[in-house]
Amino acid sequence: MDAPEGVGIDESYRPVPSLYLAFLSIWLVSACSWTLNTYKKRHFQANNLQWTLALVPLIKALQLTLSFLFWYSCFYLEICSLWMSFGVYVTGVLFQTASFVSFLLISHGYCIMYERLSVTERRTTAGLGCVFYLTLVGYRASVPYFSVLLLLNYFITFYLIFHHTSQNLLVLREQLSFIENEDVHAMHDAVYTKYIMFKKFQCAMQVVAMAEAVIYINFDDSSENYWIRLFVREWAQLCIFVYIGWTFRSQDLAPRFSVMPTLKSKGETIIPPIYSIEMDAATFKDFSSHEWHIGVPTPSCDQGAKEPVLVIIQQPHTYYKPATPATHSSFTHIDPV
Repeated sequence: MDAPEGVGIDESYRPVPSLYLAFLSIWLVSACSWTLNTYKKRHFQANNLQWTLALVPLIKALQLTLSFLFWYSCFYLEICSLWMSFGVYVTGVLFQTASFVSFLLISHGYCIMYERLSVTERRTTAGLGCVFYLTLVGYRASVPYFSVLLLLNYFITFYLIFHHTSQNLLVLREQLSFIENEDVHAMHDAVYTKYIMFKKFQCAMQVVAMAEAVIYINFDDSSENYWIRLFVREWAQLCIFVYIGWTFRSQDLAPRFSVMPTLKSKGETIIPPIYSIEMDAATFKDFSSHEWHIGVPTPSCDQGAKEPVLVIIQQPHTYYKPATPATHSSFTHIDPV
């Protein structure tokens, strides 16, 4: 359905199409750069989180595309498409929902602290995402009482994000203390990198909480200032996501960064011991050609036994200079690093 031609449009909205086009260009470049970087660095770390985060700028770029087409057609073609405005509405809701689901995944430590989420965590995240989507739809449709429901949903979501982030920071601080006390410095860089990432994420979420509060508290609906409010909102969203995206981008991180448990443990979390193993060249040929090799011994049949010791074997050429062929046994010794 289209609006009748010749309908007058307030000239104060004239800068809106240009603003949408400018931000569309930036988000498109960001989305393409993020996707390309994630693909190129896929061998350095488990990047399931990065592929999930890649959906956010893509959805935002789609929303900005529809917004630009809607306003451009209104001003220059004198056709304001109802279906185009509906597409802007839907993609805007999807963008906010995908953003908060991504924040929840990061706060849980997905692909940072643990390889995957537990069944309970996945169900909780999916449930909150669905409820957030429905309440946001009702709020934007001006359904009675949905503003209260959306406020409650925001409160619960931010509480869970800050709660899980604080828990992960506490665990990482305990691990850093364990490293210093037990002199296990091989894991220090990896754990400290994760700690810094969560500290930056915590600060970014505080900014997000304040920004959301300002957006919904602002009662200035005058058309004269619409393009200014639009610029501030879009610029704030861009800066926040660029900061979070840069923090959690795929990159060649500290050695042993990917050494993490599969699921979150309910018991006490400690740093797995790291051992250095020396072997001659003939024995080393049996290993694959990757830089790092992670081997986990077969667990004992005793159900009450502790978790198996994690052993990381590094190629000898990394730290040892070439020497004459060795005549000693294959495994000289095993020492804690």
